[in-house]
Amino acid sequence: MNTANLFLELIATYRKHGWELRSALLQPSTRAELQSQDTEILNKVKVREAEFDALWFSRPSHNNREAWELRLLAQTQYALFETFEADETEDEREDVKREMEARLREYLSGNHSTSMNTN
Repeated sequence: MNTANLFLELIATYRKHGWELRSALLQPSTRAELQSQDTEILNKVKVREAEFDALWFSRPSHNNREAWELRLLAQTQYALFETFEADETEDEREDVKREMEARLREYLSGNHSTSMNTN
């Protein structure tokens, strides 16, 4: 399956379960491929350049919390999950999300020594 099809399939699957695509981390080549496929979804979310391809999704969670998931854009199913309290600041959330991105980067480099939540 090509990257554009996988991208659209993942978004559709997550939407079916109430998740919203919030942003994307994309390699320059992946971004170019998605743009060449006329994937309008990229125009609706923040896209950052990265050394891997991953998608950030969120949805409301129980007890007025918000769930976030960082999903690797690959055939191999791998994601990191975190929930945030309603009173957490945006800076606190960004710190945790950066840590999750670092854990994904570490996973992809083959250093699996840290404990990770996988889905």
